[in-house]
Amino acid sequence: MRRLRIAASLWIAAALLLVAPRAAHAAVWGSSDQWATWSNGGYTLYNNIWGSGAGPQSIWANSYSNWGVWANHPNTGGVKAYPNASKAVNRRLSALGSATSSFNVTVPGGGAYTTAYDVWADNNAYEIMLWVNKQGAVGPIGSLQASVTVGGHSWNVYRGSNGANAVFSFVRTGNTNSGTVDIKAVLNWIRNRGWFGDVTLGNIQFGYEITSASGGLNFVTNSYSASAS
Repeated sequence: MRRLRIAASLWIAAALLLVAPRAAHAAVWGSSDQWATWSNGGYTLYNNIWGSGAGPQSIWANSYSNWGVWANHPNTGGVKAYPNASKAVNRRLSALGSATSSFNVTVPGGGAYTTAYDVWADNNAYEIMLWVNKQGAVGPIGSLQASVTVGGHSWNVYRGSNGANAVFSFVRTGNTNSGTVDIKAVLNWIRNRGWFGDVTLGNIQFGYEITSASGGLNFVTNSYSASAS
């Protein structure tokens, strides 16, 4: 009987390990709070569960460059969360010598999400999204304006509004999980189209815009950095 009890206990422990959120990394920081934030190395990490109908989500981080989330959002429409790492720049475009960023991620093959930069300009009057990969039923705001190679990547460019600010979405023509983006070149391309002027680059954010992750999915930033001068 004792052997049976021990075996049962071991089976239960193994089952709990299988179903437990894999966000339980031995990380420097972690949280399941909706608006959890953590500052490190000049960046701020946000759990940022902002959409309606969201499920649980946990964020963990070893540094601003190595972090991730476990999310279990239902398979319904609408963005549920945008966990991200944000860096403030606050410099006018004409005064920028450079603005670049590099990333390397591991993302799931299911669910519905984008791995995306969210770049803000002129006190959030302009939102520039750079989708480097996407999965499932997701789509950008606005209508297709052009196809262009700029900033080191080829994109389909959409222009629209979310009702609060103008949105320019650069959707990469093929998914990638790593690379470097010349953000200044993208901003100059928009300016040269006459869509905005000599704007002030505010925040560069990078993360995962998650619409659904039913059953629990992991999104991992293996490395990330952004710089402006």
